[in-house]
Amino acid sequence: MRGDFGYMEEGQLGKPYNLRLLRRLLPYVRGSWGAVALALLASILITAADLAVPYVSKVAIDHYIVGTWYEAKKPLPAEAKRILENYPDGLVRSADGRAFMSHVKATEMDPAHARKLEESGVLFPHKFVRAPRNAKTRRILEGLPGLADMPDKTAMVPAETLAGLSTKHRAILRADDLAGLFSMGLLLLALSAAAVFFGYWEYNLLERAGQRIMQGIRTHLFDHLVAQSPAFFDRHPVGRLVTRVTNDVENLNEMFKSVMVTVFKDVFILAGIVGVMLALDVRLALVCLVLVPPVILVTAVFSRMARDAFRRLRATVARMNAFLQERLSGIRAVQFFAVEDAQMEEFSVVNRENYDAGMLQIKIFAVFMPLMEFLSALGVALIIWYGGLRVLSGQVTLGTLVAFVSYMRMFFRPVRDIAEKYNIMQAAMASSERIFEFLDTDERLPPGTGQAPEKREGRADFQSVDFSYEPGRPVLRNVSFSIPPGSTVALVGRTGSGKTTCAHLLERFYDPVSGSVAMDGADLRQWPVRDLRKRLALVQQDVFLFAGTIRDNITLGQDKGEDALLSAAEKSGALEFIRHLEKGMDTVLAERGTNLSAGQRQLLSFARALYADPAVLILDEATSSVDPETEAAIQKAIRQMSAERTMLVVAHRLSTIEKADNIVVLSHGRVAETGTHQELIQKGGLYAKLLEAARRE
Repeated sequence: MRGDFGYMEEGQLGKPYNLRLLRRLLPYVRGSWGAVALALLASILITAADLAVPYVSKVAIDHYIVGTWYEAKKPLPAEAKRILENYPDGLVRSADGRAFMSHVKATEMDPAHARKLEESGVLFPHKFVRAPRNAKTRRILEGLPGLADMPDKTAMVPAETLAGLSTKHRAILRADDLAGLFSMGLLLLALSAAAVFFGYWEYNLLERAGQRIMQGIRTHLFDHLVAQSPAFFDRHPVGRLVTRVTNDVENLNEMFKSVMVTVFKDVFILAGIVGVMLALDVRLALVCLVLVPPVILVTAVFSRMARDAFRRLRATVARMNAFLQERLSGIRAVQFFAVEDAQMEEFSVVNRENYDAGMLQIKIFAVFMPLMEFLSALGVALIIWYGGLRVLSGQVTLGTLVAFVSYMRMFFRPVRDIAEKYNIMQAAMASSERIFEFLDTDERLPPGTGQAPEKREGRADFQSVDFSYEPGRPVLRNVSFSIPPGSTVALVGRTGSGKTTCAHLLERFYDPVSGSVAMDGADLRQWPVRDLRKRLALVQQDVFLFAGTIRDNITLGQDKGEDALLSAAEKSGALEFIRHLEKGMDTVLAERGTNLSAGQRQLLSFARALYADPAVLILDEATSSVDPETEAAIQKAIRQMSAERTMLVVAHRLSTIEKADNIVVLSHGRVAETGTHQELIQKGGLYAKLLEAARRE
């Protein structure tokens, strides 16, 4: 593993790993390809609708709002004839032989040709508007000077003549243009409605796909988490692990629903804008594209700075979560020793680091966003300056200029979106780095290579066991003892002698460094872990109860029937206090069972162990934190349980193991002496000294 996945700092992984991380995320996306593909299709349709809006506006302006025509000089000079031969559909002739060209067609000509025609006076001296000839317009058109009747039952009306008419008459003469504007308005409305419709499905599909992907990742994370050995949890705070499964996965969700498809939409928009602008007017498009290199440079610098800022921010969030989880879990110790001020100072340092990381991110955005707005305004200014000159010279239509302004504003919107989505992606990449480092950290114990023995005797054997939690610091040295079936063996010794470690080795929370621990004649390393744990049950001093009912805390999701539940509660001595609760077995416990006494919690842990019906029951300081009355009840339960199964008792109170079949005394990780209570007293060794010290207390 490259480092501690909870405290990764900036630069530990980063850019070279992004593609690798994306490839590792692909398996989680496979089940959602259909929804992603439909969302991508909806995104393409939305892009097409967005790109069509400025072009429809251009058509409305050029063909219906402006809609002017130019009359060609008559007769045409020879050079003009040669030029116009290149545009066979450019001129439209009237009934009396006059020739006209639409201002749209004129702007589509080669600029050199248009300039020669303008300089020779062939085009542009006078403007005309095309009006329909029908019953409504006949009276208005009669007697108007300069009219030209066209073969398609329309008439060319000089713009100056039209301007001199009343508003009503102008509206009648331009009825076709008004109808065209109405149709263009309906088309724009339809495009907007289509964008809303497909936008709904795009969002819905992406959200659904994202949630499905997150469900798969969280399931995989939890499955991987619960399979780790206790050594893994010894080194990693719970708050940090919770951050992986919650915050970091949520960051990935943001990437899937906000980036996975919409970034393609932004790319489509950018490519579409460039393509449409080049198709409308190459020169004006090239002027706009002058700003592309600065935009790329600014975006690249911003992206690199944002990546580092997000990595630092995620690291500080992980530290803060871990700190909070630990302090809130130990809030009683904090309050009892009155160290709130000291803990507040520590939290202030962690919180300040998180604040500084967040402010760095904000500062980067505060520079980038206004800079992009400035470049956008600069682009519009260039269009208005250069495009306005070309409109005045007749080389570009007004509608084209308006469309360019719209496209330029649209151009910077996806650039900003891509930058913001890059931020989301970097946050997701920082989170995925931690998630996959966690998944790559496999501290599971090796799986059993054999089958569980069919016989269920409950015999356990420690043979020359050496063990250490850390290299070079041994906890157990050449420990050997046996637990015969149906017997009760007690482990005693001073604190740190290795008692609890022996219990953990029997549960196979850890494997010995050398030697072997066997049960029913088979080395625990050959047992499938699940089969082994079904034959063992552990009752610890620190009882953990889940938020839920008493029934749930005893059964832990297993269903062996109501009789088995009541029997376990009765044998453990817990049934008596459970019956006095208002809801009995269905009483809801607070987190960690804080609405029960320590003794009641201990009795529930015994009931939980008995409900599992183990062959070997391990009691690890199970009576050290209860009152004498509860201890008496527990001792009665222990005597009843010992008659039915093998028991290993890790004892602090020596009075609780006087009737054990065998007592193993540990000292500094070694077996100091073994025997029954009476035998060990007679020896006058370490056990006798411990017993004497306990009596003096």
